[in-house]
Amino acid sequence: MITTKPMRKRLLVADIGNTQMVFGLYEDHELLTHWRLSSERQLTPDELAWQLHGMFEQSGQKADNIDGILVSSVVPHLDAPLAAACERTCGITPAFVGSPEVKTGMAVDYKNPREVGADRIVNAVAAREQFGSPVIVLDCGTATTFDIVSPDGHYAGGLILPGIEISLKALCKRAAKLPEVSVGRNTSLIARDTASSMQAGSYWGAVESYAGLIRRLREEPGYENAPVVATGGLISLLREELPQISHHEPHLTLAGLHLLAEHHFFQAGKL
Repeated sequence: MITTKPMRKRLLVADIGNTQMVFGLYEDHELLTHWRLSSERQLTPDELAWQLHGMFEQSGQKADNIDGILVSSVVPHLDAPLAAACERTCGITPAFVGSPEVKTGMAVDYKNPREVGADRIVNAVAAREQFGSPVIVLDCGTATTFDIVSPDGHYAGGLILPGIEISLKALCKRAAKLPEVSVGRNTSLIARDTASSMQAGSYWGAVESYAGLIRRLREEPGYENAPVVATGGLISLLREELPQISHHEPHLTLAGLHLLAEHHFFQAGKL
């Protein structure tokens, strides 16, 4: 009897944020590789296609055997150029989270559900899938967000704060004598120069802010034992000082996108 090896599903997912674009290539349930590009809003389809082609080439992967592409974007200016670049590079038009045809399977309790960023819904879907509900998601990126999944599994709402980098840049811009300072972990609470004082203030200010918000969220009825799932590029600087964090999931958004992509393309008959 002749047997054939089952075809493996290859899905490309992309999280388009205000600072970076993060791509993940999955084969079945395995994240084969991931890439980060700068979210330059003036990028043309040609430039994005060239960058996508380079990503595949450098990782030794083929761009012409992708079964589907799903994108979560909070940068509308990049949506059309990215779609065109995916068509040129992979021969596939991507689907976008937030479009009517992509179903998340999560009820949204916002007054206007369309106001919720696509990445926040994706994170909530991934956290609920992995850790159940209720669950609290802390995402430290350009902005810092808390996204709350209710005991019923709904997207209950959340909080949005300026990210650490944004806060530092605003401080430098509005105070003429303060230098530009990069974000960094400063173990000294009482700093002895201006740059270190700014780093310490931003670092420990964020730690205390996030710890306090987690405490307050867990005081809400129904959320007393809710696990806190942390993600985002800046959380690695902070998590050592935040024992309230239950799980660190650096690829939470990619995992949520892959989950939604599998469902969407299966329903569409493409898997």
